[in-house]
Amino acid sequence: MTLKSVETLLDVLHFADSHTAIIVPELGIRVTYDSLRQQVLGMANALASAGICRGDAVAIALPNGLPAIVSFLAASIAGTAAPLNPAYPYEEFLFFLGDTDAKVLLCPPVGAEFARSAAADRKIPVVSVEMSDLGNVHLANAASGVSATEPTADDIALVLHTSGSTGRPKRVPLRHFNLAVSSANVANTYALSAEDVSLCIMPLFHIHGLIGSIMSTLLSGGTVVVPSKFNAISFWRTVREHRVTWYSGVPTMHQLLLSRTHQKPAEAESLRFIRSCSAPFSAELIHKIEDLFGVPFVEAYGMTEAAHQMTSNPLPPRHRKAGSVGVGAGLRISIMDKQGNHLGTNQRGEVAIQGANVFRGYENNPEANARAFVNGWFRTGDEGYLDADCYLYLTGRIKDIIIRGGENIAPHEVDEVLLRHSAVAAAVTFGCAHPTLGEEVAAAVVLHEPQGATESQLIKHCRESLAEYKCPTKIYLVESIPTTATGKIRRRAVAAALLDDQRG
Repeated sequence: MTLKSVETLLDVLHFADSHTAIIVPELGIRVTYDSLRQQVLGMANALASAGICRGDAVAIALPNGLPAIVSFLAASIAGTAAPLNPAYPYEEFLFFLGDTDAKVLLCPPVGAEFARSAAADRKIPVVSVEMSDLGNVHLANAASGVSATEPTADDIALVLHTSGSTGRPKRVPLRHFNLAVSSANVANTYALSAEDVSLCIMPLFHIHGLIGSIMSTLLSGGTVVVPSKFNAISFWRTVREHRVTWYSGVPTMHQLLLSRTHQKPAEAESLRFIRSCSAPFSAELIHKIEDLFGVPFVEAYGMTEAAHQMTSNPLPPRHRKAGSVGVGAGLRISIMDKQGNHLGTNQRGEVAIQGANVFRGYENNPEANARAFVNGWFRTGDEGYLDADCYLYLTGRIKDIIIRGGENIAPHEVDEVLLRHSAVAAAVTFGCAHPTLGEEVAAAVVLHEPQGATESQLIKHCRESLAEYKCPTKIYLVESIPTTATGKIRRRAVAAALLDDQRG
């Protein structure tokens, strides 16, 4: 199917009817493209019969699995899908259900108490999503009599929120065409085909899992294996049993698999490549994974506002550059200064993007849109530079840049140096207030072993590779570094928690 004929998520489902689209490994369920299409259309019609119209937000609080996939696609066809993290506490559900103006909440038949309570307090009807032993997904006590109208390319299919790492979460409306183009970009980047089997280990309330694993695979006619959650213990068994050819994850997942694997797993024979996105990964660990698993490891760069992928390192025979997030994948990349001027090769500035997968603006947030868009370019908030081959290197979030005595310091650069120390398992660098310099460099570090290194040893290690002004003056040895549900580190939150504890 050509990109021109794929304009909505409904178009994505038109593949060989008898080919397997979804596998649920724990339940031994296999669903064909024909069955998936019929289930999606059936639920879309049930939502329409319940009064859901174009643009109405359908909140979804479901764990990974076939019900989550069918619900997402059906909601995007009848109205607008608004998937939420099923692990949210009551207060988060209350906020997001209100912020999206959800008209209905889809939940599992059992559990989801916080979601149900928040919906009740918002006076939002709750509908259970049920699945038979054979893998037939439907709404409980579904209404009938109305058929959902087919969406257009310009209709809003999905609404997600930014992570809120730099302030209040902002609503990101994504149109069918944004998602279709982004799915095609991912499929084209990795030459996905009907022969490929993807293992989805990312949550399906986030753009990475929805587009990077699910929709890109369905667009190419491949098969998606969808376990209920990422499980490092059963991971390789699942890869072997279903002949998985690729998977996409975040660094914490890759590191966990690496730490549990000491020789090339025989199960890795079917793999064609491994993909990483959503957070930076060290060049040293990339080389370790490639050596151990024997397949290319490609870093990509994505964000919600671009319907996921923006750049990626290419597969062989094209060159992969460790430390880079690769080249533009179906969209234009530029580096801008604060005034919106385009910068040249190897000049640091803000990463800006332009393309059909990029959203048109935050909902009801003109101030944020005025800051984010300049002359048709979307400013990502990330700092980086393009080398002579147009490979993009990220140096950190603009708001995370540490300014010490007038010198700009990219936290990610310090992270990289700390991670080279054999005792360090994880590191996050941040700025803290200083009376004369403005900011000073500090870091939080997790060690492989409790007594693996001291603060002074780690600072000395940094001084061997970094200019003095970039070196941390304080290193906190901690048991863990909190991340978002999608694997992103919130530097400011880590800094605030450590500094508050110190003051307390």
